Amino acid sequence: MSTPDENTKSRCPRCGELSAPGARFCEQCGFELRGRPTAEEILGAPPTEPIPVVTVEDPDPDSSVTPPPAPLSERDHFTEKPSSWVAGVCDRGVRHARNEDAMALAATGTGSAGGTAVLVVCDGVSSAPNSDVASLAAARVARDALVTFDPAGSLPVRGEVERRVADWTQAMVAASRQAGDAVVRTGDEIAREATASGQRGGIEVDPPACTFAAAVVDAGVVVAGWLGDSRVYWLPDDGTAQQLSVDDSWAQEMMAAGFTREEAEHSPQAHAITRWLGRSAPDHDAHCAAMLPEVPGWVLVCSDGLWNYCSEAEHVADLVHRLSGVTTDPSETAAALVLWANAAGGRDNITVALARVEPEPETAA
Repeated sequence: MSTPDENTKSRCPRCGELSAPGARFCEQCGFELRGRPTAEEILGAPPTEPIPVVTVEDPDPDSSVTPPPAPLSERDHFTEKPSSWVAGVCDRGVRHARNEDAMALAATGTGSAGGTAVLVVCDGVSSAPNSDVASLAAARVARDALVTFDPAGSLPVRGEVERRVADWTQAMVAASRQAGDAVVRTGDEIAREATASGQRGGIEVDPPACTFAAAVVDAGVVVAGWLGDSRVYWLPDDGTAQQLSVDDSWAQEMMAAGFTREEAEHSPQAHAITRWLGRSAPDHDAHCAAMLPEVPGWVLVCSDGLWNYCSEAEHVADLVHRLSGVTTDPSETAAALVLWANAAGGRDNITVALARVEPEPETAA
């Protein structure tokens, strides 16, 4: 395949980075290079406020929405549905050559009232080789650690909620540590194999690394854990949506310093993370948060391939409600969200994991 002539590329007016022909977003700083697609182009899905419909004359309308490339392997696009109320989709996206996102899901029971769900999403750091291998190992190790955990106490009735939350919080931190160890082991094994085969030639390379985001839904309790900028949201059918996680990123530091979310998330270093899993990480202890859903809704765990285009919790909730319609099938909704993100640009890998929460009236009370 020939290399496109540089004169045909788009130069970002914000940071000066050259982008591939037809690109609508700058890969360096995320600045929008071209007009947004119309609602019809976004697979018939109405856009949310962060992605408004804009009428722009496009000299090449056929390329304004690039369809996802055909998967080259199972790793490029895969779906998991361990139960009727838990499912997820992990996709390579439009612009990347490989899928460095990963997810691992598990669930018991036929619903959230009597079952337990584990959702783990890890996003491999693109600048470090073999992060796709490490992210998948981390997600599966964390899932298995959470699945085998047995919290003390019975269902969280009066006086036992705090104990259940504390147990799952400890389990979440332990799972993130095990996931971090898996990333380190993966990097060490790959390095040993490369050295033994003479592939490295004495050249030092960065060890693999990834983000971590996970949620446990258990008997009316939701516990979230994270390192990096993959996110956990609570999206009720009726009420205020919440981003349960708080990004470990440069953008979050900017918002803490007083910048607006739009300014921070479109800055050149917006996606520089301050915590991660890997050998170079200062620690592998997840930050955690918990809540008790009182109304039906969705627990969403996702990579930045989705929230790049829809960040605010209320906007994410609106998007999910529009795409899901009347269905409560998490696999259909997850697939629709991935297609929507690809149609909006697909400039990163996309992972969407969902658990449908429908608390029993007495549990919510």
